[in-house]
This record gives sequence, C-alpha cells and structure tokens, in this order.
Amino acid sequence: MENIAKSIADYLLQIKAIKLQPSNPFTWASGWKSPIYCDNRKTLSFPGVRIAIRDAFADKIKKQYPEAEVIAGVASGAIAHGVLVADVLDLPFIYVRSGSKGHGLGNRIEGYFEKENKVVVIEDLISTGGSSLSAVEALREAGCEVLGMLAIFTYGFEKAGNNFSENNCRLDTLSNYESLIERARETGYIDSNDTDTLKLWRTDPANWGK
Repeated sequence: MENIAKSIADYLLQIKAIKLQPSNPFTWASGWKSPIYCDNRKTLSFPGVRIAIRDAFADKIKKQYPEAEVIAGVASGAIAHGVLVADVLDLPFIYVRSGSKGHGLGNRIEGYFEKENKVVVIEDLISTGGSSLSAVEALREAGCEVLGMLAIFTYGFEKAGNNFSENNCRLDTLSNYESLIERARETGYIDSNDTDTLKLWRTDPANWGK
C-alpha cells in the first residue's frame, strides 16, 4: 500500500495536480493560508494517470468490498472517477449532489438505485470531510448501506479522522500527505526547510501564516 501511495503522489506532483509553495502560500476558499494546493480534476486530463487511479480504486474495492453493489461519486470532482471505476467493475453508478436540485424532481442522488443497496463512495479529495460525509448521510437517508469511502488524496487532518469516526464511515485513500511530502523530498521537489514548513502547517492549518 505504501508503494501505491508514493506512486499516486508522484503522479499528482508530475502533472501539478498538487502544487507545493511554502514560500508563496495559497489562500483557500475558507481563508486559510496554505503551502499546498490540490486540484485532482487535472488527473482526468492525463490518460495514464486516470487509468492508474481507476485501477487502484478498483483493486481496493475488489479486496475490501467484494459485496459492493453500486458505486457512488461525490459531485462534482469524483463523478468521472466514479464512472470509470463502476465501468471496470461492471457495477451501476450514481452520484450525489451537494444539495437537492432546485427544479424538476429535486433529486440529490442521481441515477438508479434501490434501498439497502451496498454502496462504495468515491471522492477526489478529503480535507475536513464535511462535504464528503454529507454525501454519505444522503445515501444513508435514502436507504443505502454505505460500506465505505475511497478518495484519491487526504491532507490527513485530525478533524477529518474524527469526523469519519464519529459518523461510523470507513475512509481509505490512494495517497496521503505524509507520502506526498516524503516523495517530494526524495525527488528533490522540496528541500529540508520546505519539509519542516509543510509538516508545521498541518499541525494548525487554520492559524498558519497569520
């Protein structure tokens, strides 16, 4: 699993889906200052990368959730990845909106499913876990049994771990912050000073850089 985490981290760095700028931090929508920015939508533009992610997801589902009946993607970042995974596993696909549609049937969950279907949820990125778990809650309220969630990458915030634990939802990711930083250091993408900065940021991201 460590090899997969580093391999995916390599891909994310190579295609600049993840950018590291300790000396010139980004500002997130939340207002947080951050030395890292992640946009996993870019992975879809690179066939080799999206196939590697698809196959890694599929392998995990085969091993961990052989009883899965439906694949669900979290809109909008994980819809395409979810479709790719569902296709290779020959399973139905649905997706979960951030909120109910404001017209037509007012659906929040799009696609066909039945109550008590066993569902694996695909996500692209985990930060605090709030929006991801909102999708899980919507599926549960609709009568589905959520087996767990798989995501491409996680920042590994303690708050996210607590949120998933409190909501009794298993989370697994293809790569993670530790593997990314280690791989970036090994390949010379960052130096030891940058490594220290990146590690410090995650201890208190809300107040870092203030």
